[in-house]
Amino acid sequence: MSSNLPKVAWIGLGIMGSPMSENLVKAGYQVTGYTLEQDKIDRLVAAGGKGAASIADAVRDADVVITMVPASPQVEAIAYGPDGILENARRDALLIDMSSITPQTSVDLASSAKDKGIRVLDAPVSGGEAGAIEAVLSIMVGGEQSDFDAAKPLLDALGKTIVLCGPHGSGQTVKAANQLIVAVNIQACAEAVVFLEKSGVDLSAALDVLNGGLAGSTVLTRKKDNFLKRDFAPGFRIDLHHKDMGIVTDAARNVGAALPVGGVVAQLVASLRAQGDGGLDHSALLRSVERLSGSQV
Repeated sequence: MSSNLPKVAWIGLGIMGSPMSENLVKAGYQVTGYTLEQDKIDRLVAAGGKGAASIADAVRDADVVITMVPASPQVEAIAYGPDGILENARRDALLIDMSSITPQTSVDLASSAKDKGIRVLDAPVSGGEAGAIEAVLSIMVGGEQSDFDAAKPLLDALGKTIVLCGPHGSGQTVKAANQLIVAVNIQACAEAVVFLEKSGVDLSAALDVLNGGLAGSTVLTRKKDNFLKRDFAPGFRIDLHHKDMGIVTDAARNVGAALPVGGVVAQLVASLRAQGDGGLDHSALLRSVERLSGSQV
């Protein structure tokens, strides 16, 4: 491992965090991980990283602290308090929060961290589990240019499209827009799938030709097999997309932006969750359309 690379603490080793942290190890970074499940820490150690017994233990000597947890409450839980990141990281450490949370949570975190001499970037990602594994994530960043420049080599080991979108919270705002587009896109694909099948068309052939034209999308490319096989093992859970649709509809209301189609899809995501499908991949929006179309799911 190259000794001149910054030492990294990684908090949160879930579906996204595990492969992302492993990609940093592969890129030569010394990564110390902490998460609530010991088997996830063991996985990082097996990949060449180190494990920590607590957040404080993980961040104490780190130059860069990266967090990847489900939502705003978890970010606040790991950042604040006597056992949290801000009390235990060293001055001038760079905290990169890659979770998808409310823009306001990111703004508040940056403000609180500044008092401790800790620099912060919000850097949520898009690309799902496959993008995390392949290190081709799209990373939307909010914060100072100088901190972005310092973080860029590290982020290059995790993603392909890495853009500073504006001040603190801007990354989260762009991520919220991303989740709006993805949900509406999946819903449109799901409706097309049910329409095509009920019409007796060869679904695989139809999706191939659609994906070659203006209707094509990364969503269709990534989710085509989920639709064809009805395989809804989670790459990105409905529960999390439900959380994100809450973020985007709330943020849009705050700035006076109308989301007429987004509001409908947010309700469809919520209804899918209410029917017990919250743990499935967001491509399971197909199940909602099938139910509405009279199919037994």
